[in-house]
Amino acid sequence: MFAVIMAGGSGTRFWPASREHLPKQFLAITGDRTMLEETLARAERFAQPDHTSVVVGRVHAELTGQILSGSPVKILIEPRGRNTAACIGLAALHARRINEDEPVVVLPADHFIADVESFAQTIRAAADVARDGAIITLGIQPNRPETGYGYIHTGEQGGESLGQKFFRVRRFVEKPDHQTALGYLSSGDYLWNSGIFVYTARTILGEIEACMPALHDGLMEIDRAIDTPDYDAAVERVYGRIESVSIDYGVMEKTTKPIHVFKADFGWSDVGSWQALYELRSAEYDEQGNLPLGDAMIVDAKRNLVFSSTDRKVALLGVEDLVVVDTPDAVMVARLDRSQDVKRFPELLKNA
Repeated sequence: MFAVIMAGGSGTRFWPASREHLPKQFLAITGDRTMLEETLARAERFAQPDHTSVVVGRVHAELTGQILSGSPVKILIEPRGRNTAACIGLAALHARRINEDEPVVVLPADHFIADVESFAQTIRAAADVARDGAIITLGIQPNRPETGYGYIHTGEQGGESLGQKFFRVRRFVEKPDHQTALGYLSSGDYLWNSGIFVYTARTILGEIEACMPALHDGLMEIDRAIDTPDYDAAVERVYGRIESVSIDYGVMEKTTKPIHVFKADFGWSDVGSWQALYELRSAEYDEQGNLPLGDAMIVDAKRNLVFSSTDRKVALLGVEDLVVVDTPDAVMVARLDRSQDVKRFPELLKNA
């Protein structure tokens, strides 16, 4: 089995700890290791390191190389971000040179998985179905009317693999408004789209050819240059002209191939905000519900998150429901329930 880890990202949702040069997948926010390292460790349960690729932007190539120093994991560098369709296509080119009929598991680098063994079992079950040419995705059972995720509309049961049921995908749905999300939640027929896919290189490249011929033409140009001195130049040329399109929109919404979804139950989070991180690490709260991640002194304060990457002591007195982030060049204080909006600060700084 192959693992492809998508490690692009702009780093706006965890500002000021994350920046354009240091997005959240390179931060140790869910544990002692960076989120990329956590993802690599999960992938080792079903894919050997020499069958694993990390797709990363040029700006993060050196940092990724430092993390993977001495590892046989392959680093695939994109000269500029072109969304997930190009990323997935590029990785498929390299996988098919080894075995085009072996399942490929695509994983975002910045997700959290609580039950890693259950996750690996679901991946193995999905891979068995993907070997027959199907496209597989993992859906998360929603527990709230979330408007920040895409959804998967499920159909009838498609079968069973390694004791786990899978279902036909009727359609992929873009991020809904609140009222629509409430309807999805009450219907029971919708799952959150995890962004995790399983397929063979033969299958996905065939679907890119059918649904996105311009991208396929570019990928074939790159393919002809692999293992030649022209490879980097070919990637640069192709990425300079192809569209920025997600695999969901470019292929999944257009393909006539069967797409199946496994309902995942392994404690998934995309860790999309400081508040999500606070909720994720609830086992580490103090008696007043504070989560100190760094050198913090907290007195008569409740339900606060403190994140510090400096040697300064952060002191809180008599405050509630705040997130305080201390970095060497910026300090950010916000209401915890407004932490989704911190991405406005990078925008303001860019326009200053």
